[in-house]
Amino acid sequence: MPVDQSLVGRVFPPTPRLEVTEDRVREFVAATGGEYAGGPAPATFPIVLAFDAMNAFLEAEAIELHRIVHGAQDFSYERPVLPGDVLSATLTVASLRQIGGNDIIGTTSEIADATGAVVCRTSATLVHRGADA
Repeated sequence: MPVDQSLVGRVFPPTPRLEVTEDRVREFVAATGGEYAGGPAPATFPIVLAFDAMNAFLEAEAIELHRIVHGAQDFSYERPVLPGDVLSATLTVASLRQIGGNDIIGTTSEIADATGAVVCRTSATLVHRGADA
């Protein structure tokens, strides 16, 4: 069954706040095969929050994760993510179109600090494989 077009423009609740610690950044960097020497988090660190927001969206809409193929991911920054930041992500469904029995879902997530200031914006393209795809 296709994803409902009325989702476009819908904003989902923010994720629980996550404190960025040097240990969390170090674990993230190690998982990607690198070493963390301190300082700002890597540019891809906000995917941790964006992925939580995406999973909450999929669960809220009863979209099965095993039917999703991640098509693209972009990040744009207002400032670096630093240890000590307390962040949350708010996901918006930006676009939705159907092609060949699949849903192409565009999402944006704003990653904000504890003051509400946007630190980073992410956009993702998710391909939801239809039942006949």
